[in-house]
Amino acid sequence: MQRVQHATEAVDVFAAASTRLRRLLPFDAAAWMTTDPATGLPTAPTRLDDLGEPRPDLCTSQWRREFLVDDVVLYRDLARAERPAGALRAAVRDPRQSARYREFLHPLGFDDELRAVLRVGASPWGVFSLLRRRGEAPFSQDETALVASLSAPLGEALRARVRPAESLRGLLRHDPPGFLLFDRRGALTSANEQARAWLAELPHERCLPSDLGVGVPMWMMATVFRAAAVSRGQGDGTARARVRSRRGPWLVCHASCLGDADGSIGSVAVVIEPAKAAEIAPIIVEAYGLSEREQQITRLIARGSSTAEMADELFLSGHTVRDYVKAVFHKVGVTSRGELVAKLFADHYEPVHLQNVVDVHND
Repeated sequence: MQRVQHATEAVDVFAAASTRLRRLLPFDAAAWMTTDPATGLPTAPTRLDDLGEPRPDLCTSQWRREFLVDDVVLYRDLARAERPAGALRAAVRDPRQSARYREFLHPLGFDDELRAVLRVGASPWGVFSLLRRRGEAPFSQDETALVASLSAPLGEALRARVRPAESLRGLLRHDPPGFLLFDRRGALTSANEQARAWLAELPHERCLPSDLGVGVPMWMMATVFRAAAVSRGQGDGTARARVRSRRGPWLVCHASCLGDADGSIGSVAVVIEPAKAAEIAPIIVEAYGLSEREQQITRLIARGSSTAEMADELFLSGHTVRDYVKAVFHKVGVTSRGELVAKLFADHYEPVHLQNVVDVHND
């Protein structure tokens, strides 16, 4: 996967990986998606290989099943599995036992699917799915092992694309949030003007059409269905995903279930707005691979603590603190404390925002 090292954006990572992987492991079609490392929900960008023009009904039901229907080789299960890859036919004796096979793969002419989660540690930075048509051999154990071995290097390649400092500038914006309302079937029923404006800021993705004339990206539908999963006893009725806009600033999408008069789950409300510092800081810090101790050091540097003060607070020697500081500088690619804070949170951020960094794994 040497070409991946030269990719400058997530879509470039997907393009290079797809081309290289097809030579090693034949497949007929594929879908590649970035994910929010805190929630595992898909974000943007997405790359589709040889899937043609997607049918809205099938795409919508695909993500609905991912959160509402028990099935094999779900992304959320692979994200926690020892081996972050799995093939559908290898997981069931009869593929018709899988709702995804019956209602999505088979209608499109596919007979097997090999999925993988691209993770660094426990954080998922992307997912992809390889598909084979009917009449071809199912994915083998060796092919699954090959795909699993790519999880960490491709996850690291995606994580690295979050790092550029210019992507952090302009994060703190005060534009009003947008509001969208979806019915229990996942159809968009209402959207205010600000929501339409924010949707126009999103990366150019294949979107599901709506009766309102607004295209809804699939990653947003995934947040809707994740929130609606509370009707099946999953989750708490909310979901959140963060995504980079086309011009750089991060946006956050919140989905919440609304109850009907009888107490049943009805519509799902979605708010999309600029991400606050506390919401995006964990992703940025994790993108540099800082350990928990290194995050503590970074927080104290941002507060202006001296080496001696850091040593006292963390019960470490001054020599150990200096070693940690050097390690942070090396990972982030800076040479001074001031440059560290500026690069992590952009020139206009207040150091107090770094107080959220120490709790990054609890986000």
